[in-house]
Amino acid sequence: MNRLATFLIGVVVAAFGWFALERIGLERLKDFRLNFGGGSRTQTLTDDDLIGASAPPVQTGETIRIASFNVQALGTTKSRKPHVMEVLARIVREFDIVAVQEIRSTDQDLIPNFVDLINRADRFYDYVIGPRVGRNTDLEQYAFLFDSATVEVDRSQLYTVADPDDLLYREPLVAWFRVRGPPSDQAFTFTLVNIHTDLDESQRELDSLADVYRVVRDDGRQEDDVIVLGTLNADDRNLGRLGNIPGMTWAISSTPTDTRGTAQLDNIIFHSKATSEFTGRSGVFDFLRRYNLTLEEALEVSDHLPVWAEFYVHEGGQPGRVATARR
Repeated sequence: MNRLATFLIGVVVAAFGWFALERIGLERLKDFRLNFGGGSRTQTLTDDDLIGASAPPVQTGETIRIASFNVQALGTTKSRKPHVMEVLARIVREFDIVAVQEIRSTDQDLIPNFVDLINRADRFYDYVIGPRVGRNTDLEQYAFLFDSATVEVDRSQLYTVADPDDLLYREPLVAWFRVRGPPSDQAFTFTLVNIHTDLDESQRELDSLADVYRVVRDDGRQEDDVIVLGTLNADDRNLGRLGNIPGMTWAISSTPTDTRGTAQLDNIIFHSKATSEFTGRSGVFDFLRRYNLTLEEALEVSDHLPVWAEFYVHEGGQPGRVATARR
C-alpha cells in the first residue's frame, strides 16, 4: 500500500478515546476554549449547542466570503503593536471566515484578546484553534476566525490530521461549518482544511495533500464540499497531485499573494462540481492599497495578503437543495 494513503486523522476527545472509522482514527474534542463577551471559558458542548450559548441574530445575505490569511509570526511582539493589531482586525471583519496560519505565541489569551478587538466594532466573531504543530521548536497554530452571525461551526468535528510518516511539516487543521439563515437542511455546509506547507518541501507536501483531501472527504461525515486553503508556497501551475485531482479548481490564478507583489504563495482549492456553491468571485485582498498603507507599514502587518472566495449560502447554490452533510 502506498504509504501516502496511510494518513490517520485525529481529533482530541475529552476522554482521549479513539474509535475506528475504516482506516481512519478520529479523536473527538468535547471541551474547547471559547470566548464569550470578552472572557474565555471552557464549555462542554452537546449536539444541541454547536456554536455557543451567545449566538447573535442571523445576518446572512445571499453569499459568504471565505478567506485564508498567513499573519506572519503572530506572537507577543506583534500583539503589542496596537496599530498592527487594528489593521489585522479590520482585515478579518471583511470576511465571514478567515483561516489563519502562523500563530506563533504560546500565550493562550492572544487569540481571545484579538477576537475581542475584532468585536469592538459591534461584531460577533468567534474562533476555533488547533494545537501547536510543526517540527522541533518551529511550532505554530492554525485557527479559524468566523462571524457567528453568518456561520456556525461544529466544534465536535474539529480535528488535526495525524501524520505518522511525517510527510507534512505542519499537520492541517480541519473544521466543519454551516451557513446560518437558510433552513438547516438547505444551508451550505463545508469542510475547511487549513494548511501551511514548508517552503523547501512544498511540492512533496502538495502531493501528500492530495491524499489528505481524499481522506477528509471520505471521513464518514458525507460532506462533499472540502475546501483546502492556506499557504501552499506554490502558484496555481505547480499544485502537484492535489491540483491534478480531476475536477479540482482554485480561486487564485497568476496573481501574487505576497505583500511585495512578487510571488503567488496562497490559495483556496476545491472540487468544481462538488462545490457548485462557488459564485465565481474570488481575489487577493490588497490591504496595503485598501487602507492606504506604505509598504513598510503593510509589512509590519504581514508579508502575505489574504486570499478569498465567495460562495452562495444555499446548498447547491440555490434554495430548495438538501444539504449532503448530516450531523
